Amino acid sequence: HFETQTGAELQTWHTFTRMTSLTSNPMEDIENMEGEYMEGSSGHRRNRSNPEPEQTRPQPPRSLDFQSATSSISLTTPSSPGDGLGKTTKLENMKNWTISTYKCSRQSLYEKMGKTSKTVDPELEDQIDTLRNTQKKYSEILRLARALSSHFYNMVQTQNSLGECFSDLAHKSPELQQEFLYNAEAQRNLTKNGQKLLASLNFFVSSVNTIVNKTMEDSLLTVKQYETARVEYDAYRTDLEFYTAAKETEANQMKLSETQLSFNNKKAEFEKLRSDVQIKLKFLDENRVKVMAKQLLLFHTAVSAYFSGNQVALEESMKQFAGKVKTPATSWIEQ
Repeated sequence: HFETQTGAELQTWHTFTRMTSLTSNPMEDIENMEGEYMEGSSGHRRNRSNPEPEQTRPQPPRSLDFQSATSSISLTTPSSPGDGLGKTTKLENMKNWTISTYKCSRQSLYEKMGKTSKTVDPELEDQIDTLRNTQKKYSEILRLARALSSHFYNMVQTQNSLGECFSDLAHKSPELQQEFLYNAEAQRNLTKNGQKLLASLNFFVSSVNTIVNKTMEDSLLTVKQYETARVEYDAYRTDLEFYTAAKETEANQMKLSETQLSFNNKKAEFEKLRSDVQIKLKFLDENRVKVMAKQLLLFHTAVSAYFSGNQVALEESMKQFAGKVKTPATSWIEQ
C-alpha cells in the first residue's frame, strides 16, 4: 500500500497515468480508477495487492441484421360510406356542366357565323333594347344631377363664408357698417334658401339613383338570365333536331331520349324566365313613369322658386319633399 497522499499529489498522479495509457480503452481506465482508490479512515489509499482480472472488451458484431417493421394499423384516412357517392355526384355534375358549356359555346358561335337558327321574340327584344337605352339616358341624367348638386353645394358654402366675412367687417368698419350688414343679411338668406334647394337636389338624385342602379339593374339581371336560358334552349333544340333526323340505331335512340329529357327541362326554364322578364318590364315601365313624373315636377318647382326668389314656393316645395321622405311611398320603386 502507498502512503497517504494529498489531493494535489493524487491529481498529478492521475494526469501522469492517463498520459501514459493513451492507447488503452477509456472505459477500462474508469473501471481501474474506481478499483484503485479506496476510502479509509486516514484518507484515500491505493490498493494493488488484489488487482482485478482484466475484463475482455466486447467486440462489435460482424454484420447488422435489420428487420423490416410491420404494423397492422392502416395508414390511410378512413372514409365514410357516403364519400364514394359524393365523389361520383361531383364528377357527374362536372361532366354535365362541361357538356352544357360546350353546347352553349357552340350555339353562340354558330349563331354569330350564321350556321344555325335562334329563337327570337321580336316584341320582347324591342322592350329589352328600350330598357337598356333608357338606363343609359337615365344614367346621364344621374351624372349631371350629381354634378349640379356638387357645384351648388360649393356655391352655398361660398355664400355662407362670404356672409360671415361681411358680418365681421361690419363690426370692424364703422364707416361701412350699414352696407356690410345689408350684404351679410342677403348672403345669409341666399345660404338658407340654397340649403333648401340642395336638399331637393339630393332627394332627386337619390330617387333617380334608385331607379337606375336598383330597379332597372334588377330587371336587366333577369334579362341576362333569360338570354342564357335561351341559348341553352336553342343548343338542346339543335341537338334534338340532329338526333331526330339521324339513323335509328341503338346508340342514336339512347342519345335521342337523353336529349329529349334535357330539352324539356331547358324549355320549361326558358319559358318561365321569359314570362318573368315580360312581367318585370311591364311593371317597371308603369312605375318609372309614375315616379319620375312626381320627381320632375318637384324638381322644377324647387329650382324655379329658388332662382325667382319666391321663398314661399320654395318652402312649399320643401314640404312636399319632406312628405315624400317621411310617409311610405305607394310605388314599389320608391319603397
